[in-house]
Amino acid sequence: MNPSASPAPYDALVIGGGPAGSTVATLLAQKGRRVLLVEKERFPRYHIGESLMPYCWFPLERLGVIERLKSSRYPKKYSVQFVTTDGRVSQPFYFFQHLNHDAAQTWQVWRGEFDAMLLDNARGAGVEVREATAARALLRTESTTAGAVEGAAEGAVVGARIEGADGRAEEVRARVTIDASGRDAFAALAHGWRVFDPALKKHALWTYYKGALRDPGLDEGATTVAYVPGKGWFWYIPLPDDVVSVGIVAERDYLYGAERDPQTIFEREIRANPWIERHLAPGRRMEGFRTTGEYSYRARHCAADGLVLVGDAFAFLDPIFSSGVFLALKSGELAAEAAHAALAAGDVTAGRFAAYGETMIGGIEAMRRLVYAFYDPGFSFRELIQRHPDQKGALTDCLIGHLLRDFEPLFGAVAEFARLPAPLPYGTPLAGGRAAAAGAAAE
Repeated sequence: MNPSASPAPYDALVIGGGPAGSTVATLLAQKGRRVLLVEKERFPRYHIGESLMPYCWFPLERLGVIERLKSSRYPKKYSVQFVTTDGRVSQPFYFFQHLNHDAAQTWQVWRGEFDAMLLDNARGAGVEVREATAARALLRTESTTAGAVEGAAEGAVVGARIEGADGRAEEVRARVTIDASGRDAFAALAHGWRVFDPALKKHALWTYYKGALRDPGLDEGATTVAYVPGKGWFWYIPLPDDVVSVGIVAERDYLYGAERDPQTIFEREIRANPWIERHLAPGRRMEGFRTTGEYSYRARHCAADGLVLVGDAFAFLDPIFSSGVFLALKSGELAAEAAHAALAAGDVTAGRFAAYGETMIGGIEAMRRLVYAFYDPGFSFRELIQRHPDQKGALTDCLIGHLLRDFEPLFGAVAEFARLPAPLPYGTPLAGGRAAAAGAAAE
């Protein structure tokens, strides 16, 4: 141990207050760890991604917020349904037909409110939260550095330089730093680790309607995925206050090939699916259009010495199956367990997070293969289940977020209809400290 080292004031520094950051911070605080969470914005703030998968229930239960969701005004989601290009609706995938648990009913949420609830819950668990505070640079230690974190290896991350709304900078040291910065991908961009998925460079265009149609009964809160030509798709998500989130995802060349004006493009695509056109007809658009693009990626590494990546800071996947919030919550939960064990062992080197990375990669790869199948012109859910009815359970497991299981028989069946991707060789921990990080950044 470096004789000049001093104990870090925090066990964990969490960068980012979204679902991943709030989850990992809360669970570590519940275990008695001293945690600082810094978030660059003030909550509530806008965020897309309103639909919760059923398996979100389990980490949300650990966080202690299920009762608040049950008493909320959020529409109850019992299923997901698919609509063909000519407007025909599939038999809904009702979660309760497959899952005999309270998790079979989930919610459609306003993310600004939902995320703020999770952040407030972190405060209540004892997390020190600083909003309007941005991380500017990671701090690393050397064997001769005065004030280094006790026991940290040379080149390890030992905290971050942060900056408050008043412009005042501060160096915060922690035994482990957890990057939950979302699509800002703070650590991955700093190291040159972010790699986009070669076949999932889609673009999205979306807005919100008030007064649009909702289906009756149990389907009132269903997530609807409506196809448009060329394997593009609309999402249609009922929200509180008679609002619907509606957007389209497709290849850039398809969306912007002939037009650049968002309203013209959106109205063109509405006319391409009779179900969407009929459901939006009585509604009124509430605001302008929002866009994003080329958003499927994974970091080369899930961890380095003293550093762990969670949620969108680690990986983001095409949102066709609403997996984003679930992957954020689950990664936060698993990273909290791994970080607590590493802190207890006095060893926060990258290798301590190998099992965390392996588990997350397995779940992400299962969902990624299903996303690839969805976009393949030869694939349809109906034909898959007709030919392989024994795989309906596995398919539903994938759709509800039960991702930590063996899906090889399912994807053996899917491969009869679609060309599936090889696993991406990214996401394992980085060993070797500063020299290895510098080498990875130069790749």
